[in-house]
Amino acid sequence: MKKGSLILDKDYRIGKVDERLFGSFIEHLGRAVYTGIYQPGSPVSDEDGFRVDVLNLVRDLNVTVVRYPGGNFVSGFRWEDSVGPVANRPKRLDLAWNSLETNQFGLHEFVKWSRKAGVDIMMALNLGTRGIEDARNLVEYCNHPEDGSYFSELRKRNGSAQPFDIKLWCLGNEMDGPWQIGHKTADEYGRLAQETAKVMKLVDPSIELVACGSSNSDMPTFGIWESTVLGHVYEYVEYLSLHQYYRNDMDDTSSFLASSTTMDRFIRSVISTCDYVKTLKHSNKLMYLSFDEWNVWFHSNKQDKEVAPWMEAPSLLEDIYDAEDALVVGTLLITLLKHADRVKIACLAQLVNVIAPIMTEPDGRAWKQTIFYPFFDVSMYGRGISLEPVITCDTYGCSMYSAVPCLDSAAIFHEEDETITVFAVNKSLKEPMELVCDLRSFGKYVIVAHHVLDCSDLHAVNDVDHQYVCTKTVKESKEEGEKLTVTLMPKTWNVIRLGKVKTC
Repeated sequence: MKKGSLILDKDYRIGKVDERLFGSFIEHLGRAVYTGIYQPGSPVSDEDGFRVDVLNLVRDLNVTVVRYPGGNFVSGFRWEDSVGPVANRPKRLDLAWNSLETNQFGLHEFVKWSRKAGVDIMMALNLGTRGIEDARNLVEYCNHPEDGSYFSELRKRNGSAQPFDIKLWCLGNEMDGPWQIGHKTADEYGRLAQETAKVMKLVDPSIELVACGSSNSDMPTFGIWESTVLGHVYEYVEYLSLHQYYRNDMDDTSSFLASSTTMDRFIRSVISTCDYVKTLKHSNKLMYLSFDEWNVWFHSNKQDKEVAPWMEAPSLLEDIYDAEDALVVGTLLITLLKHADRVKIACLAQLVNVIAPIMTEPDGRAWKQTIFYPFFDVSMYGRGISLEPVITCDTYGCSMYSAVPCLDSAAIFHEEDETITVFAVNKSLKEPMELVCDLRSFGKYVIVAHHVLDCSDLHAVNDVDHQYVCTKTVKESKEEGEKLTVTLMPKTWNVIRLGKVKTC
């Protein structure tokens, strides 16, 4: 049996988990919008055309913020096409995804959907084909409360008397990527982002801005891009973005389960770069991170090559996730929690149909993919104070790393009721693990519940009729003390909820 220990101390705190860590992403891509969140005329949709079954699942996930409308899509997007009478909106060629965009669902529709879903908006700007003037106009259209300005009056004529009050904005998307429409060098983007940020905050000083980091950590520009861009925008933005997708193309489970190690190193590298620029600028400002695209993505790569060009809402990037993917997503969520001091925003990309936890049948029901469950668990129990765990465990070797911890774990302290939630993944493929939780500074606790996602069949998938892979409660215990022992079965995602023993 594998051995693991987890020492927690109430004074060893990483930081409070920002609510926006439980974010997601809706892009005008594939069926994310059309037949995803929006399907007018369907028996499963409401009076606004929004799929009620999807809205209910989004509320179940308790998603807090949704990035919109892209993604690669935004770099060719004309926001004016998406407002005004629906019948008058133009159809446009979407060069990012080789599709036809009808603009039947636009800015006003998304704002209304977000309010029904109970999510805040992270609005992305086109800094590919457009720039400062269009960004200024869009902020005025969305947020300016006073009567009389051109764009606030236009918003009113289009049906929204009250401003949208969007507080979080992305300055473009993946601008170092050669695939990006309007791709730029670091200096080109940095200067544009700086001047755009200045103008936007003149219109609305209350907004927060996210500058583009590298498209992923494998980019040849990674590192130099971050330092150069921050050299321009450091004092004008609040966040730098990170994007990364994780894959198992080679069917190498041991290396795939080490994705959390890769994510951890990526985050630490970006933090180091931010702090380096802070030092160069003699600044007192701390730069925070927005990991606003992350997920597993590789299953659909072959499928998408068969899609004809210029279709409306074609099926694109519809990965069907298995139990192995759910384990990896769980480890990535744990990694984000362990960087709660600097990673303040994170968006699982995406939310519906496109590399997503929620799937829909165009003429049928919505259903939960395997990755729905770890996200649900962390969204439900991961809000509070992220503790700094002292972890000791066995390791294993793989093609990527010589010593990967068999245990990934994070712990959250809920101050309001003094409960603790421990998230843990046993990455051993064959052996159970005896995990000892040492709560020496907290006093006596009891295991209130132990929820498990059993991934013993790594390739098990869910479908519209069957939830083969889902979290189940396996244990409630009367055992109490400052040390609690839990058995983690191999290939499992675990949520261990601990309650304080009341004393007279």
